Amino acid sequence: MKKRIMVGLLVALMATTMIFAQGAAEAKAESNTLEIFSWWTAGGEADGLEAMYNEFDRQYPGIEIINATVAGGAGTNAKAVLATRMQGGNPPDSFQVHAGHELIDTWVVSGFMEPITFVLEDAGYMDKFPADVIDIISYEGEVYSIPVNIHRSNVMWYSPKLFAQFNLQPPKTMADFFRVAEVFKANGIPALALGDNEIWAATHLLESVILAHTGPDKYNALWEGKVKWNDAQVRSALNDFAKMMGYINRDHAALANMDAAGYVAEGKAAMNVMGDWAAGYYYSQGFEQGEDWDWVPTPGTSGNFIMLSDSFGLPKNAPNRDNVIKWLTLCASQEGQDAFNPIKGSIPARIDGDRSKYDRYLNAAMDDFASDAIVPSVAHGAAISEPWLTRINDIMSVFVTDLDVDKAITEFQAAADRYAPK
Repeated sequence: MKKRIMVGLLVALMATTMIFAQGAAEAKAESNTLEIFSWWTAGGEADGLEAMYNEFDRQYPGIEIINATVAGGAGTNAKAVLATRMQGGNPPDSFQVHAGHELIDTWVVSGFMEPITFVLEDAGYMDKFPADVIDIISYEGEVYSIPVNIHRSNVMWYSPKLFAQFNLQPPKTMADFFRVAEVFKANGIPALALGDNEIWAATHLLESVILAHTGPDKYNALWEGKVKWNDAQVRSALNDFAKMMGYINRDHAALANMDAAGYVAEGKAAMNVMGDWAAGYYYSQGFEQGEDWDWVPTPGTSGNFIMLSDSFGLPKNAPNRDNVIKWLTLCASQEGQDAFNPIKGSIPARIDGDRSKYDRYLNAAMDDFASDAIVPSVAHGAAISEPWLTRINDIMSVFVTDLDVDKAITEFQAAADRYAPK
């Protein structure tokens, strides 16, 4: 394996900027380098990225990859560092970004990105991606990033051992959830593991609860500003979210999202709602599907698929543009996606992934993605703009503690009035 150039990043932005300023100057002097910026630092995500790097090394052995990473789930820290670099005229060669509003509203509309439709056209890949996915990564008729995967947000991971111990079935509805949660609570077991030391994990849970109450059409309309937050079904969702907080682990505010997923596999909690990168975490830790963990759609959301997608694009003035084009072509290829996704715990964005490389969960996810109603994730930048999401997370930071539904509705509506499309 080729030795990888690693760039460790501190959260402190001034220190980070100094590190990258030096790294960028060195990269510009080296035409055989490629700096890839992401927040994939641990577990299945880091292993999957390394697998794609190895495939890139095989195809382009003369190019040295600079693996620039900033730790923090959902890119909470990385986005701040990236903004400093981009606005300071020091872009990485390519960077991870959620497809959808996070990509378009933050970087495309503001003129920081090159269109890359030609990458898909030159490689003959334009028809290898679903039309809906192409729409999400496009603006004014041009593609602006390459989606390397599709993740599902509305997944409930559960402990087969704990459910068998109490002769329970995984919940299909919200009523089912509260019924089984009472059994676990009565036996001193957290029914729902939550790790929201980064508040986006609570927002991630909320989007599934809202979908369970509203269905896909009203869910979409809510984030388009066409449904009010005092709608009866939306209010019912917030009430149920507040009720769910009575069944979570006491240490949730100190726990990371993957640690909460680990509580399920370790038998410390019964259920956890998290995206299917949790499957990648389970693989990386040696936990066995069907024994240590298994899954169902989050209660009330069967037949629906909350999607998000990680993607890479081409910043204007990227130091090594030709190498970025090679990277993006690899990201769009079957070889690149099938190297990355089985390890990451996601499915390929392409329609022709090699199913033999994917496990039982991921094959089921492929089937559901092809047949379910698809709605965009809020917590991961697909459904709403970054400023709106920031405000949602701020509101959630208080809501998970005070559980004041009326106050939350007022604040969520004010945010919608300010940020929803007009």
